[in-house]
Amino acid sequence: MGTRELIQRVSLRRIRRDVFRLAKDPLPFRKLNYTLPGHEKSTLDEADDLIQAELTEAGWPVERQPVRIQACRCDASKPKAHQYSRPAPEDPWYVAHNLWAEKRGTLRPDEIVLLCAHKDSQSWVDSPGAHDNATGTAGLIELARVLADYEPRRSLRLLFCNEEHLPWTSIAAAELCRQRGDNLISVLNCDGFGARTAEEIAADRKVHGMRHFTDEGRRVADLMVRLNEDLGIGLDQTVRRRERPNDDDGSFVNAGYGVAIFTGGSSNGEYPDYHRETDVPEHVDFDTVHRITQLTLATVLYLDRHGAEPAGG
Repeated sequence: MGTRELIQRVSLRRIRRDVFRLAKDPLPFRKLNYTLPGHEKSTLDEADDLIQAELTEAGWPVERQPVRIQACRCDASKPKAHQYSRPAPEDPWYVAHNLWAEKRGTLRPDEIVLLCAHKDSQSWVDSPGAHDNATGTAGLIELARVLADYEPRRSLRLLFCNEEHLPWTSIAAAELCRQRGDNLISVLNCDGFGARTAEEIAADRKVHGMRHFTDEGRRVADLMVRLNEDLGIGLDQTVRRRERPNDDDGSFVNAGYGVAIFTGGSSNGEYPDYHRETDVPEHVDFDTVHRITQLTLATVLYLDRHGAEPAGG
């Protein structure tokens, strides 16, 4: 089946349903330091169970990688969107899990296309984290569903990690890949699908922002620009070079994988609900989330069929 046919299988309805499940009902948010009354597991552990169940149903075996982390503290003296502060040494430690799922390639299994999304919401504020990052998480779950019967040439790997607690579990994930000598030909950090600035909301722009740190990463971003145009997906895109590695893609850059990029919401500034209690599913532009998920799938299919583009390609 061709790329155009496969991306048409991406369901806006299913993505919307999953965002509401992860950021409203049954889970109000996803963090280790909160357990719903009468429940035995934290809301983040419950989110892990939900994600694993969906991946397993789609035929993706899931492995859990435990990582010891702490919840961030809240510093109300800072601006609202940046009130997090580092945990104190005496604060409780928790065990969080990276969720790994993989389809082994049939022709070049040692070449790996990796997609990651942090599944936790802010540990220092009761934010539903709809944009940050239930949308990216739901997008990857939907991608797994659409690829349920797809036989990849290269290995496709999904990582659901955590970055709103410390230390970021994507660091442990990237270090594990490096220790094993994994050949990651691309790393797409799916974060903040559909997030838009106030100006972009007013203009109803379907924004898609990409950030890279290396020339290798720039080539992956340029590929996404080309696919958006060729397939008529209709996203309003920006590509920016980072001053330093950051976010979960930065964890992979620091581990030596320069092919890692951020792909998600606007790269022109913070959106109004950033790190706030108002980051609710009702504020999400699901049409944009749907389009970004389609483009992400198209990028995966291209990389699987053609591999990483050579320098200057």
